[in-house]
Amino acid sequence: MAKMELKRVGILSMAKIMGIVGAGLGLIIGVIYGLILMTVGAAIMSASGEGAGAGVGIIGGLVAMVFVPIFYGVLSFIFGALYALIYNVAAGFVGGLEFELEQQAADYAAPPPPQWGAQHHEPGPQQYPY
Repeated sequence: MAKMELKRVGILSMAKIMGIVGAGLGLIIGVIYGLILMTVGAAIMSASGEGAGAGVGIIGGLVAMVFVPIFYGVLSFIFGALYALIYNVAAGFVGGLEFELEQQAADYAAPPPPQWGAQHHEPGPQQYPY
C-alpha cells in the first residue's frame, strides 16, 4: 500500500466540479419540485374552478425547473471555492488528508522511456530542476 497525502486542492478546479455536481443535484430537485408545484396548481384549478391558481402553479413549476439548477450550481461553485480555500489554509497548518492506495491490477507496467528523434536532443542534467 502506498501512503499519500493531499496537501493542496486547486480552488478553481474544486469550484468547477462542485458547481457541476450542485447543478446536477439542483436539476433533480428542481424537476421534482416543479412537478409538485404543477400538480398543486392543477389541483387548485380543478377544486376551485378558477384558472389563476393553476397558472401560478404551472408557471412556478417551470420556473423551479429552470432556476433551481442554476441557483444550486452557482451556490455550489461559490462554496466549493471557499471550501478549497479553507482546506488549503488548514492543510498548511495541520497537514493534508492521508490516503492509503492499493494497486488493483497486477499487470501494470511503467511507461516506456521517451524516444528522442533526430529533431530533438536528449536533455542534459542541467535541464532537470530536481
